[in-house]
Amino acid sequence: MKRQSFYWLWSSQTMSNAADILYVTALTVLVLQGTESVVSTILVPFFRVFSQIISGFLAPLMLRKFRLPRLMLLSQGGQLLFFAALAWYLHFAEGLPSLFVVFTLVFLMSFLDGWTTPVRNALVPRLVEKDWLMRANGLISVSDQTVQFAGWGISGVLVAFLGAPQVINIAFGLYMIAFAFTALIREPSRLQAIGGQLPAATEEHPETDVHTGTRREVLLEGWKLIGRSRKLRALTLIDSIDMLGGSVWIGAFTLLFVQQALGQGEEWWGFINASYFAGAVLGGILVVALVKRLQQRLFDSMLAGIFGYAAITLVYAQTTSPAIALLLVLVMGPFAELSMISRRTLIQQSASENDLPKVLSAQATVLNLIFCASILGTAKLAETIGIVNLYVYAGGMSLLAFAIGIAVRRHFSVREKAEANVQ
Repeated sequence: MKRQSFYWLWSSQTMSNAADILYVTALTVLVLQGTESVVSTILVPFFRVFSQIISGFLAPLMLRKFRLPRLMLLSQGGQLLFFAALAWYLHFAEGLPSLFVVFTLVFLMSFLDGWTTPVRNALVPRLVEKDWLMRANGLISVSDQTVQFAGWGISGVLVAFLGAPQVINIAFGLYMIAFAFTALIREPSRLQAIGGQLPAATEEHPETDVHTGTRREVLLEGWKLIGRSRKLRALTLIDSIDMLGGSVWIGAFTLLFVQQALGQGEEWWGFINASYFAGAVLGGILVVALVKRLQQRLFDSMLAGIFGYAAITLVYAQTTSPAIALLLVLVMGPFAELSMISRRTLIQQSASENDLPKVLSAQATVLNLIFCASILGTAKLAETIGIVNLYVYAGGMSLLAFAIGIAVRRHFSVREKAEANVQ
């Protein structure tokens, strides 16, 4: 029963992610056609990220009131209603939409969507067995990357041939399917999930009462949990530093690198992006295939992924051959996926069942803030040191994250050895 609910969760997220890509592509085209302003189109992703930062901060208040499947259902249902309002408005706006109305609806949809990822990642450990956790994270990552890989290209083709309004309708249909799948998710009762006994609190898994505390205490609870746990502090720091360099892979920077360092046109920009996503899909499949070996040395697997990603990024920064650059980003994908899947699994194992949603919400808020600040910072840095040195900086940030991982490895090795002995 647990595994079946995981498959419903997996399917709902795949449909929802596909709908997100279709609607963002179609909406960007509609806004550009209506305003003829590139700045206006940039506001679409800006409002999405900004609203998710706010919703991530406020998520603990909702987590106190609702069980995870119910909260995800409310999130999906609310997004469906707001998207229906957006589609209806765009249909009758006759090509002259009010940006205030459009961005308000985008903000509200994204606000609700901000709960989805932390709730999903907190639900996964409850819906699968412990020895299946890394495999489940790998399967979700494969579907995420596959949708990203195929979605942007397919959405562009659909908009070109069917028109943005029809693509909006397709996205609405996918949101409806995602909502139906979400309604089928059933979380096992806590006693049933752990064999009829409540787990004892530990130093690394300090239990908290989700129904007590003022609003301020509830909002800060996830941050306090991270501060009290050496493992969560270490993983959050590694994630944050890695994120500082990760923003160099957004479209504007990769296009600039292709033009200046590789001396190629926009078509090679598309090749580089496609190669990276193909490598990421391949990496997720490899992690799932090798999961029994990797999960026995989970922290070392994360370190190997970070180091491999950092090394390839540094080599990529120095290459001037388009073919070699294409090969490097293809090989980079598996290392990036190994790092990400291992880190997500470690975080899920480093907090108790009650505390994990609050921890993930706090981490999501931190990472979204860092990502926004990093985009602005790296843009200024690219002007100062040049696009090639920008990728050297990104590789250096990942090496710093690797060094921190080496320094804190002892906090994780004891647990991994104990689990290996049990197996």
